[in-house]
Amino acid sequence: MIKIKTDSRKIEPGDTFVAIKGLTVDGHDFIEKAISLGASKIVCEHGSYSVETLVVPDTKEWLQKYLVTNYKEEVNKIKIIGMTGTNGKTTTCFLTYQMLLKLGKKAAYMGTIGFYMPGVKRVLNNTTPEILDVYSLIIEAIEAGCEYFVMEVSSHSLVEKRIEGLEFTVEAFSNLTEDHLDFHKTMENYLKAKLLILDQLKGTIIVNSDDPYGKYFETKNYKTLGYTGKDYQIIFYEETDKGTLIKFKALDKEYTVETNLKCKYNVYNYLTALGLLNTLGISISDIINVTKDIYAPKGRCEQIKVREAYAVIDYAHTPDAVEKIITSFLENKKGKIYTIVGCGGDRDPLKRPIMGKIATDLSDYVIFTSDNPRTEDPKKILEDIIKGVSKDNYVVEPDRKEAIRKGLNMLKKNDVLLILGKGHEDYQIIGHTKYHLDDLEEVKKYLETN
Repeated sequence: MIKIKTDSRKIEPGDTFVAIKGLTVDGHDFIEKAISLGASKIVCEHGSYSVETLVVPDTKEWLQKYLVTNYKEEVNKIKIIGMTGTNGKTTTCFLTYQMLLKLGKKAAYMGTIGFYMPGVKRVLNNTTPEILDVYSLIIEAIEAGCEYFVMEVSSHSLVEKRIEGLEFTVEAFSNLTEDHLDFHKTMENYLKAKLLILDQLKGTIIVNSDDPYGKYFETKNYKTLGYTGKDYQIIFYEETDKGTLIKFKALDKEYTVETNLKCKYNVYNYLTALGLLNTLGISISDIINVTKDIYAPKGRCEQIKVREAYAVIDYAHTPDAVEKIITSFLENKKGKIYTIVGCGGDRDPLKRPIMGKIATDLSDYVIFTSDNPRTEDPKKILEDIIKGVSKDNYVVEPDRKEAIRKGLNMLKKNDVLLILGKGHEDYQIIGHTKYHLDDLEEVKKYLETN
């Protein structure tokens, strides 16, 4: 256990409190509270206090160096599996985690939907949290007897060195599409950020060779996956009532597997998970044997029957993800496709008109609504979205609950309603406050009364 805290509320007697300046909160304002709770040492950028005090130029930098110097050897005792890319990280990592457990391995998962170990399920603030949390969670997994640690690696975490010191046994790259340009500014910078994961690769990386950016991740030790993949080649897939039937080639042998996963993009997610485990020495036949028992995380192409139609809850919140999920349903279209979608506030505004265009171009009808507006005016976000729209097959409904109700009312036989953007999230952030809102829950409420 690491006896260092950056959150004064979590201080226990004997802890060291590191005061870090955040975007909205300054840890220096909570030093006295930390001392009152039993902190025996303070690391700060200014001031003098009643307990041992270390003043440094940059507390964030100090913490990073301290953790790497003192705990690098310990955190790398476990096999770390890392996954980066714009879309697919959560599903791939969660599938990998489930497979390991079904194969009798002790494993932990860290990513967008939280921190998981057998008997443990904890919400996290970020896909890849701050370096202190990353190190603490890995050590917690090691102390629990885990052999594997599966983690999503965001571009922000790579730039901000939140995973500094980690050595990945195996990595994977899924794809790179427009997102986070409010932070990275250009796709070139976004790519450079993702490529930083290679600096901490001690084994093999599995690359989606069908993605145009895949070639940049080809290193001395890499495997390729996809229709053009040399190591894990997609031959054929077909959606079934249960999920998806996948035929692929690996190690000069053909395999067929039926999964519980819907949507075309999950073919890539499944094979990436399979490739990660196969690279770790687990046989493909053993992986296939446990496939029937694994499922996508909550809010990932999650389908609910609505009379003779379907509602689909999905986390798609980038132009590429929105395009992929709509296209997946277009391929087997029997009725109309309705889409409910919005964009988050205080996040990349450049993607908003692109998402608006994609949604209206591919769907029969679209309801634009609020996602997590945060501190932005929801109406302004919606105005940005419809700037990209050239068709008139849409309506604007800022109230997300009402948008879902309207969409469900439209459904007729064989229609599909795609409710996009929030997926597993059971809240909506307005201003700085989280309010309860669960897309799946709203669909179930509707079904109870209609």
